[in-house]
Amino acid sequence: MNYSGNEPNCLTCTKNIYLMIIVTGAAGFIGSCLISKLNSENFNAIIAVDDFNNPDKNKNLDGKTFIKQVSIGALFEWLDKNHEEVEFIFHIGAITDTAEFDREKLLRMNTNYTKTIWNKCIDYQIPLVYASSAATYGMGELGYADDEAIIPNLKPLNPYGESKNDFDKWAIAQEKQPFFWAGLKFFNVYGPNEYHKGRMASVVFHAYRQINKTGGMKLFRSHKPDVADGEQERDFVYVNDVTDVCYFFMHNRKNPGIYNVGNGKARTFLDLTRAVFYALDKQENITFIDTPEDIRDKYQYFTEAKMDKLYRVGYHKSFHTLENGIKDYVRNYLMAGKYCRDNS
Repeated sequence: MNYSGNEPNCLTCTKNIYLMIIVTGAAGFIGSCLISKLNSENFNAIIAVDDFNNPDKNKNLDGKTFIKQVSIGALFEWLDKNHEEVEFIFHIGAITDTAEFDREKLLRMNTNYTKTIWNKCIDYQIPLVYASSAATYGMGELGYADDEAIIPNLKPLNPYGESKNDFDKWAIAQEKQPFFWAGLKFFNVYGPNEYHKGRMASVVFHAYRQINKTGGMKLFRSHKPDVADGEQERDFVYVNDVTDVCYFFMHNRKNPGIYNVGNGKARTFLDLTRAVFYALDKQENITFIDTPEDIRDKYQYFTEAKMDKLYRVGYHKSFHTLENGIKDYVRNYLMAGKYCRDNS
């Protein structure tokens, strides 16, 4: 929905020109929820950047307020012409498929595209927040602290994680940097607007669908003797918490660097599944299947974001518990067929 009337909020206004906020990945899961967050704070002068070639994905933009759509391929030309009116860039868009093995494609769209955005932000003095990923941590051999000293030694498990870590390594090595930047390592994000993601949607989304269809949920069996079935643990973070952190950095530009964005508390897949059954008011029915052999050796049994760094720079807002986040997601969005902050 294009902007059509009300005065948009802005960070800085010069000569009655309302400066704009760019959001890449605007039609995607996190990007569209971020636009909803900005709209809820009365920031409506938004440039939505995406490929806009997926009708199901584009539904995420229904009810959102922005002033222009710009395709991914046209962004840099548009920015060269309009940079004086741009106040902030959220670069959320990326190829996020962990099963994508075309390294050239990932290099072009994830690593090198972000390098160009970075350099444009230097040239035009625009602050930048970009999406990194907890996939950069691999099996967690070095832990899950957002310590930039360990980034060059991380060993991601797939080409997607490598593409994200390659940019992180490049960014922290640069002498020239935007006057403010933050790379956000998103952990296991769930929440509204992931309807289009197919197999890459969150476990919460798949549990909701499977329970409604079959009355039960199948989880991967543990193949480690010291971990019980369903006791594999991940850091699950609600998308509304993620967008709150993004919004925080738009207003707090004092400590550039790379930050974890997770809940900070690992929870089991059993916890998650039980929370979905509870939100649906259905009796638990959980069974286990073998983890496919082709992913078994790369299966993560534990992730947990260390969140101290974010709190040290002044972020104090509480994160949803897994139970509260799932309850809100299931009852207010999935069961209602609604999108992020969709008031229809």
